[in-house]
Order: sequence, then structure tokens, then C-alpha cells
Amino acid sequence: MTTAFDTTAQAPQYAARPAETNGFSIASLVLGLVSILAGFTFFLPVAGVVLGILALRREPASRTMAIWGIVLNSIMLAGAVIGALFMLVVGAAFLPFAFLGLDGIPLGDALPFVGTQLSLF
Repeated sequence: MTTAFDTTAQAPQYAARPAETNGFSIASLVLGLVSILAGFTFFLPVAGVVLGILALRREPASRTMAIWGIVLNSIMLAGAVIGALFMLVVGAAFLPFAFLGLDGIPLGDALPFVGTQLSLF
């Protein structure tokens, strides 16, 4: 007795799933950590927030890293803005005293005495 087997039948072929990338979320998280270590910068946190938002939309598997990247970069961006505003306020507060000499005489008023000998008696 012979059995007929179909030797041409193959196992079903499935399309390979594209590998999920999480480059945006990793980049956002790394930029957040670097901006903490590199001091108060402005451009690194902005790029990190943008990459984190893109990662939330494009990479659902790496949502946690994207959220942490957004949080770290937002905190550092807020710190940079607050620091810049503080420096502007301090600079504006000391601006009236910028043109005084060390002895309290305005610099323009001290010019007639340059090169002359002053005697007290």
C-alpha cells in the first residue's frame, strides 16, 4: 500500500515583523542626562523634548524612556529659562551702578582731574 504525500506543500510563510526601534526615546533620555551633567544649556533640553514627543508617537514600546526623557529635559529647560531670567534681573538691577568708579564718583566727572596734581593744603 502506498500513501500519497504532497511533498510540494510547505509550512506557511509569515512576514517578518520589523524590528522595533527605540532610538528617539533613548536619545531623549540620554540628552536629559547629559543636560543635567553639562549644566544649564538651552539647546540640549529643547532637542530632548522634541525627540521625546516624537518617541511617544512613533515608539509605543519604549514609552517609559520617552516620558523620563521629556521630564528630565523639561526640568532642565525650565532651570535654564529661570537662570536666564535671574541673570537679566540682576543685570538690570546693577545697570545704574555700571558707570561709577571705585570711589563712587561717576567716570565722566573724574576726567577733568586726570593728569593734575591735587593738593590739600
